[in-house]
Amino acid sequence: MWDIKNKICLITGATSGIGMQTAFQLSRLGAQVVITYRDKEKAQETEKWIASETGANIKTFFCDLSSFESIRNFVKEFKTSYKQLDVLINNAGIWGKENKLSRDGIELIFATNHLAPFLLTNLLLDIMGKNDLARIVNVSSGSHKSAIINFDDIELKKQFNGYKAYGQSKLANILFTKLLSEKLSQSNVTVNCLHPGVVSTDIFNQLGKIAVGILKPFMLTPEKGARTSVYLATSDEVSHITGSYFSRKKVVNSSLISNDMEIAHKLWDLSMKYVEM
Repeated sequence: MWDIKNKICLITGATSGIGMQTAFQLSRLGAQVVITYRDKEKAQETEKWIASETGANIKTFFCDLSSFESIRNFVKEFKTSYKQLDVLINNAGIWGKENKLSRDGIELIFATNHLAPFLLTNLLLDIMGKNDLARIVNVSSGSHKSAIINFDDIELKKQFNGYKAYGQSKLANILFTKLLSEKLSQSNVTVNCLHPGVVSTDIFNQLGKIAVGILKPFMLTPEKGARTSVYLATSDEVSHITGSYFSRKKVVNSSLISNDMEIAHKLWDLSMKYVEM
């Protein structure tokens, strides 16, 4: 019987939006929540708010997900403090109109949305395998459905498009989930991914105030957007489900490309080269 109480749950991108609500709801249910941050002030505000609402004390660690070195340093620090990890929620995600580079000189959306959780997860697998049961939850998006993995120009250097970059990164999240679930099939670790819905978060700020004002009435609140992440972290119903794509707490079909294991293997090999593992 899976019970989230006292489980150690690590959440990325939890100082705002869906991630913050996920951290809040898991704390309220008795989990030991750990979050990563880039902005210390925002992390302290999140920590204070959750404590005031739930009485729970979350732990915060600095981690710049646009830097492989920062991710590796965080993992070392985390493993010094914790000898096991029960739930990993790769929630952090960015979008942008402009072509920006990560600290490692890689297109920022691909680096942050795919390579960061790819590296982070692989570095944490050893302490997840120590538990009776453990769960990995990857936050993807319905935007993957119109995307492809452009292996000829995966960083879109020839012609950058923020929407294509984001969709490709979210497709990569699902392909990573599918193949990782196969690799972990003989272990006690499950891995699933999800579409949270179209949620009113900071990720849409670059659309401009007018566009956001028009769209906001049709968007979910971060609280509602966090529901499927929380469900996958807490529900006993999904204890033996792995490699699936969820929306509104139910398994749904993802795109045909996202189920192509040849593409998944090719992306995995490319990702390993990028992160130098």
